[in-house]
Amino acid sequence: MPASLHLLCAGAAQGLVKALEARLLAEAGATLDARFGAVGAMKEALLAGAACDLMVLTDKMIGEMAAAGLLRGDTRAALGRVRTGIALRSGAAWPELGTPEALRAALLAADAVYFPDALRSTAGIHFAAVLRQLGIHDQLEARLRTFPNGATAMRELALHGTPRSIGCTQVTEIKYTPGVELVALLPARFELATTYTAALSATAADPARAARFIAMLTGSDTRALRDAAGFEN
Repeated sequence: MPASLHLLCAGAAQGLVKALEARLLAEAGATLDARFGAVGAMKEALLAGAACDLMVLTDKMIGEMAAAGLLRGDTRAALGRVRTGIALRSGAAWPELGTPEALRAALLAADAVYFPDALRSTAGIHFAAVLRQLGIHDQLEARLRTFPNGATAMRELALHGTPRSIGCTQVTEIKYTPGVELVALLPARFELATTYTAALSATAADPARAARFIAMLTGSDTRALRDAAGFEN
């Protein structure tokens, strides 16, 4: 029976992880028991005692958790940088979004705004701050639709949004969700580019196989997969 690796992973890397599951089984003889979500929720899961061989989180959080002795800092490896973007349902007309003023107008015209957890997710915290900087958070409050992670937010946009609904999350989460399209990055004034990093848990039960999977996630031979998923150098 194949070994099982336990992974706690930011939602931004879910598409890449899923694309490499079959290779992990073929090359390392292991299956993946993966849990995806907001970075804050993944940290909470580890602290609550969830089984974990490796984690993929923001580089900042990986560093903090390594300093606390929860992760092995000597195993850190970056997957790449992910920008934050705006999504619409596939086929919807694309509004002008290149400036803060255009983004503000598009958001005010939207009948619903879909994005991840504004307390524990990287993109959700940032986008809630953008709404406040634009001076429209309270005005839009009844139309805000938040979800535990960006993947769920985009799936709900695809399933229940209208052509006048808008979503915001990490580019990687938009790109691997059927039924939504990446239509723009956040305007330069509000840009958020987040580096995601993998590291072994300090209590990894299978560190050799976990390290092999980190090498798959971050290696030069999977660069094309990361590019397609929305990771940048």
